[in-house]
Amino acid sequence: MSELTIKGTVTEICNPESGVSKTGKEWNKQEFVIETDDQYPKKVCFTLFGDKADLLMKIEVGMVVDVSFNLESREYNGRWFHNVNAWKIIAEQAISSAAAPNPPPLPEPEGDDSDLPF
Repeated sequence: MSELTIKGTVTEICNPESGVSKTGKEWNKQEFVIETDDQYPKKVCFTLFGDKADLLMKIEVGMVVDVSFNLESREYNGRWFHNVNAWKIIAEQAISSAAAPNPPPLPEPEGDDSDLPF
């Protein structure tokens, strides 16, 4: 499957959830919602499982982010359930600073400025 990404503004960061599975294994997850900036904006809820929940530590509501994710579907009792599992979040500020680094400072002119015509 090719990498899926989407860009949007974080509108909600849900409370973390945790529990113990039927097999006795502990789990934790956290969800967050972004809204796209399309002609017809869509809201998408992403789930972060386990250590991936730490990705939200530097993310705040109102930030524009790029989210990389996987889609997963599973059947239970004749019904299908879908998960949108995020695995990478990049804030726009980090994207723009990586794409356009600050230019180096211009060198100081050498010599005397007294011969300038203005």
